[in-house]
Amino acid sequence: MLRWWIRRRLDAEEKKLGASVDYLRHMADHSLGGFLAFVKAMPLAKYRRKLPAGPYHVARIVAARHEDCGPCVQIEVDFARSARVAPAILATVLDGKPEELPEDLADAYRFAEAVVTRSGDEAPIRERIRARHGEAGLVELALGIAACRVFPTTKRALGYSTSCSRVKVRI
Repeated sequence: MLRWWIRRRLDAEEKKLGASVDYLRHMADHSLGGFLAFVKAMPLAKYRRKLPAGPYHVARIVAARHEDCGPCVQIEVDFARSARVAPAILATVLDGKPEELPEDLADAYRFAEAVVTRSGDEAPIRERIRARHGEAGLVELALGIAACRVFPTTKRALGYSTSCSRVKVRI
């Protein structure tokens, strides 16, 4: 009965996301405890209270793109659009042109990039983000970067990564 309910919820989520959640079905079918533990991370994956939508979603797209070449990035872009991040901003992020972004978004882009590539360049950007958005904003940005990487990493580890696909900024 529980698995039946989970499958119905996954079907609905798949329609909403417009992307396969077969990796979640696999988890539910083969490790119900693992699946239930994994879904407890969902509130973390969506946590944002103080940080504006722009920097939050810009950083998440950069981090997701580092882990994935299409479907998970598309989901992040769609989340950003639903949070009313402008299509022009998203196109600039996807084009990899942080120099063309407003300063706060360029900082979010460069911070996420420094974190995911472990370049060591994040300290001065962290201080600007902290000054602009406070400690709570910095925490939310850090959690956003980390959480959005869990999904493509899990998919890849389970063998559910899909081939690269072009990301579209839907208007």
